[in-house]
Amino acid sequence: MALYSAAAAVLEGLERGDGGIKTLVYNSRFPHVRQLYALVSETLRYSSVLEKLLAGAALLRAEKKLPLPLAKVLVYDLLFGKGLKCGGRWKALARRHRARLEAELARLKVQQKVSRNEDLLAPVQAARPGACQVPRYVRVNTLKTCIDDAIDFFKRQGYSYLGKAASVEELRALSGKKFLLDLHLPELLVFPPETDFHDNLLYASGHIILQDKASCLPAFLLSPAAGSHVIDACAAPGNKTSHLAAILKNKGQIFAFDVDTKRLATMNTMLMRAGVTSFQLAQQDFLTVDPRDPKYSKVTYILLDPSCSGSGMVNRVPREEAAPSAERLQALAGFQRKVLSHALSFPALQRLVYSTCSLHREENEDVVQAVLQEWGSAFRLVNAFPSWPCRGLAAFSRAESCLRASPAETLTHGFFVAVLERQGEGTAAPSYLPAAAEENPQHGERTEPRAAPKKRKRKKQRVKE
Repeated sequence: MALYSAAAAVLEGLERGDGGIKTLVYNSRFPHVRQLYALVSETLRYSSVLEKLLAGAALLRAEKKLPLPLAKVLVYDLLFGKGLKCGGRWKALARRHRARLEAELARLKVQQKVSRNEDLLAPVQAARPGACQVPRYVRVNTLKTCIDDAIDFFKRQGYSYLGKAASVEELRALSGKKFLLDLHLPELLVFPPETDFHDNLLYASGHIILQDKASCLPAFLLSPAAGSHVIDACAAPGNKTSHLAAILKNKGQIFAFDVDTKRLATMNTMLMRAGVTSFQLAQQDFLTVDPRDPKYSKVTYILLDPSCSGSGMVNRVPREEAAPSAERLQALAGFQRKVLSHALSFPALQRLVYSTCSLHREENEDVVQAVLQEWGSAFRLVNAFPSWPCRGLAAFSRAESCLRASPAETLTHGFFVAVLERQGEGTAAPSYLPAAAEENPQHGERTEPRAAPKKRKRKKQRVKE
């Protein structure tokens, strides 16, 4: 796929809410990911300026078959980038309108009384992309290696290991080539925000997964026992699926669903690279899956991360428009209630995790409350991960049992997680914490954060530099 077409495809994926910039770029299969990422990021930064230029020059009226995302990419590179160094027929098309576009740019500068291109940007756009400094989280894929070997590998590459973090503030203070073991999740390493591992051998070989900490919570809290049958209801791009497989130790079965063929193909490649073997992919809307199908009679765990507004994603497109309308949120919430209720109808289900990357109560606490009321006493809301600092909004009784995450409070993307369990007669709702988390110190406890974890027998394959 050519650079400009690939960049336009990423912009279209962002508009649809398919994922964040990095996810879409690195799943695009474009061979030069850094080049693509830089072009997409800068096109987004200049998005409002580009829209004014396109309107003033009437480019889309003159070229009726030219999609808006592709037009933005072409005009960005023509006027603000490298001057259309590639592009084939698209280069020729854009250059036909060069004089008109340059005249419109000059007019816009005069109108706004600025002399530099950068000065056309609003203050929030002029800031460096990704100004909200979320660390680089690296989940060690225990299907291929162990945490000790991964730490040793990074140390041999010149990184300085500072041990286990004792607070979020330690994560916030990371800089240079230093890294920590996360204070909450046992197989998560934390690096400074600008660290890039997409060309690293461990990433290319599937030994590490680049996954935000909040995105690791759903599989971690579902915590299926090895040998279990699990459904990942809205699975692509597959990071959570690979995390489930690691928790299961490839023992059991994961049924993963998604409606998009391309996303499933990308997901299949990613899972194979990660060494996942215990999975079945299906191009199917989860709502059409029959809970009474004998194939799913042993499904006791479901991870449900449905489509949402994506309002919690740090790397979302900077927009001038307001938050999603009430109508849009209600439409999403209606779908989310429907799919959550459908998931609870699987007869053998014992535990379900519902999660979104949304900040809106309508998609989170309100959905959980409505579905719990619909099901009566059949399911209970579990007090998940009591040591997690950010809790659910007080929308209903026990809503604080839910988890929330945010860049400001937890140094992650914005996220919401609720854990539901089937309830037997006379049982109370216990606090729930996966066994792996119990080995981690709570917020107020501190181990020796400057020492590496105690070595254990290494059974996984090592990667040579």
